Amino acid sequence: RIVAEERVAMVELAAGSPKKYIGMWHAAGVKVLHKSATIRHALKAQEAGVDLIEIVGYEGSIAGGQPGDEVGAWVLLAKATALLKVPVIAAGASATGRQLAAALAMGAQGITMATRFLCTVEAPIHRSIKEHMIKPEVDERSTTIVLGSLHNATRVFKNPVAEQIREAEAAGSVDFSLVQPLAAGSRTKTMWQETGDTSDAMWSCGQSVGLISD
Repeated sequence: RIVAEERVAMVELAAGSPKKYIGMWHAAGVKVLHKSATIRHALKAQEAGVDLIEIVGYEGSIAGGQPGDEVGAWVLLAKATALLKVPVIAAGASATGRQLAAALAMGAQGITMATRFLCTVEAPIHRSIKEHMIKPEVDERSTTIVLGSLHNATRVFKNPVAEQIREAEAAGSVDFSLVQPLAAGSRTKTMWQETGDTSDAMWSCGQSVGLISD
């Protein structure tokens, strides 16, 4: 309701269906973008009436969402632009102009960049994080998947905290409360803004980190 009242230009959604809000938002002139990690979810979002869809490959921080959804952007984008009637935005480890050109050639209207923008002068995060991300030893293999057993698969930077979460998941049935201290947003916020210690928090990071050198 607040989104409609404030006449936000565009709202981005993920996970649940936006169908019950579409009418209200469209009446207020709000465009609706749905972030989909699978073709089946993209088709459902289109049916619900969204204006455009961001299709996210497994290389990105969304990382599929559920076991079995480990499909890269190269396949997802080709299929999405062939099947969907609404505009498509490509996402998932995008960091270069070449990737933008490729996405446009495949029918996308543009790309989403996330990890790449962490290493910009304007990004309001600790400088130590930026310096760590551009080290030669940090590459496309420097990420891992966590929380898949909780149907919330997320690609994060590979560090001791991420490994602890993976170990907890591998041990068997895991409740989020067991990994919450490791995955807590407050812990990550402290890293971003205060300590700059890339080893002491779980933080989202796409494989595009391997394309960053400045």
